[in-house]
Amino acid sequence: MKYLAAVVVLGLLAFGGWYFLSPLFITVEVDDTLPVAVDTTDLVRSGAERLSETERAEMDAAHAAANATSGVAMRELMPSTKLRTPPPAPVLGTVGHPATGTVRIIETDNGPVIRYENFETLNGPQLHLYLAKDLEATDFVDLGPVRGTKGNINYTIPSDVDLSEYRYVMYWCVPFSVLFNYADLTS
Repeated sequence: MKYLAAVVVLGLLAFGGWYFLSPLFITVEVDDTLPVAVDTTDLVRSGAERLSETERAEMDAAHAAANATSGVAMRELMPSTKLRTPPPAPVLGTVGHPATGTVRIIETDNGPVIRYENFETLNGPQLHLYLAKDLEATDFVDLGPVRGTKGNINYTIPSDVDLSEYRYVMYWCVPFSVLFNYADLTS
């Protein structure tokens, strides 16, 4: 009887160890294409007011410079538009969960996209992508399971989410309520 109980306990421990530890050794590589940024040539300043010819020329020049340097119309190079974004934010790992890469927000025709670039981190059980107001995730939006732990990864933001309300984007381990990595979108 003791032998059977020991076998059952060891079996449960082995299964639990495999369930919780095996994801740490699994790398999920994703290489999404760079989303197409919003075409800013017809943006309005406020209400129905169209851009002046001078402002349009400035934007066209900034758009050309952005395409020459990065292949997309980066909003931070267009000073006279309402579309402004911080530069790419570094992804910071936490104790025991190293991470590298950057995160940036790209405004597309279908809404904003969170893009992880040259990203790498450890995997874990039930990792989800959160937008949060603090690093403890006391006030957050769960954007669902993460798509990968390595590469260039795009996450579409639902239209009802106001990115300006959230400071951090993070990988969060749901069963253990543990922060794996994060990027500060305001820095």
